Amino acid sequence: MGKITISEAEVADLEAFVKRHRQVELLPTYFHYLERHHSLQPVLFAKEKTIYQSEEALLRHLEEVGQLWRKTEIKIGFEQPAVNDGTKKIFICPFTGKVFGDNTHPNAQDAIYDWVSHCPENTERVGGLPAKRFYISEDPQVIASYIQQSKKPIVKEVFSSAISGKLFYTKEAVSQDVRDHFVKQMSLNDVQNQNRFGIEASFLAFIQEHLTEERLLAFVEALSQHELFKPYVARWVEESE
Repeated sequence: MGKITISEAEVADLEAFVKRHRQVELLPTYFHYLERHHSLQPVLFAKEKTIYQSEEALLRHLEEVGQLWRKTEIKIGFEQPAVNDGTKKIFICPFTGKVFGDNTHPNAQDAIYDWVSHCPENTERVGGLPAKRFYISEDPQVIASYIQQSKKPIVKEVFSSAISGKLFYTKEAVSQDVRDHFVKQMSLNDVQNQNRFGIEASFLAFIQEHLTEERLLAFVEALSQHELFKPYVARWVEESE
């Protein structure tokens, strides 16, 4: 049997855990130990209906398969744009750089629809009609780039989120948007008890590797070396017989 060693810090953490949960069972206690011992932070990525070991693992996967961000260019047009220090959201014409701010038009989204519908530079057609394609950004750095006085046109390279379609000034901002809006934190116990979502392959392999009778027995043996856990261990052993 492989031996498990529980550190003093982990003993204190497990003590707090069992005291918080009346009649705590073996598996939830073991999952709590695994989560802390291996610094697991499982997250659900709802778009894929898949659970990953951590936000970092999810973002790394999305970037590897090209589903996190894409480089694109935006034009900042000749005229002074309708953007100011109070603007929180902008709608950008990809053909001219014309921009509408959420605080400078009664309905900025209607304004951009109308603009791209009649924009002479818009040669894209859908069903014979001008395509109503435009960019949206809530990134403060992207918005700030439009608050300028120069009449010389500027082309900037930014990043488009492959998930939301919104524009961001940096790749890091795209990743932060995913963290803030597209993932849900879970405990390892929640992961094991659910059956609605898939589990990413390497994370599933990790769970299967550690969820064996041998490892559970080693965990119980390690806990039994500490006086404060003996009542719990005795009950678990009795229930298993």
